[in-house]
Amino acid sequence: MRKSLFLGLALASAMTLGTAAFAAGQDGGPRFGGHHGEHGGFMAMQKLNLTDAQKASIHDLVKNSFSQNKPQRDALRAQRQAFESMTPDQVGYQAAAAKLAQAEAAATQNRVQQQAQLKAQIYALLTTQQKAQWATLKQEREQRRQQWEQFKAQQKASAASSSSSAQ
Repeated sequence: MRKSLFLGLALASAMTLGTAAFAAGQDGGPRFGGHHGEHGGFMAMQKLNLTDAQKASIHDLVKNSFSQNKPQRDALRAQRQAFESMTPDQVGYQAAAAKLAQAEAAATQNRVQQQAQLKAQIYALLTTQQKAQWATLKQEREQRRQQWEQFKAQQKASAASSSSSAQ
């Protein structure tokens, strides 16, 4: 369970940092992630030729979203640390685990909804041409993902056939 919680938190952090990196990197500022940061949907906006006003608006939206969610993230972190400081033989350990699981589920639901809202707000700032370009970039990203999946499947099949012929 801890691995899945950690993975969920890592993905949430990556999404938040990716969005913040996009907002910071638009004006030539520092960028996080380098080449690998381009995998996110928000990173595709770097290719949309945003105006300075759009960049500023997006930066403000991202900054407000991040600061708005900070108290919730801090409360969840404190609850997680309190749970992790307990030992399994302590009274209330199972109740604390259930309470943490509920808090994590609620936080995940809230995060997904807020990310969708942020994406919708950013999308509303785009021109018709930029929206069309975004759709094209999204389609290209999906095609690359499918090619990667096919490549992985071929490699797996190749590895399986070579290991069976080696026997």
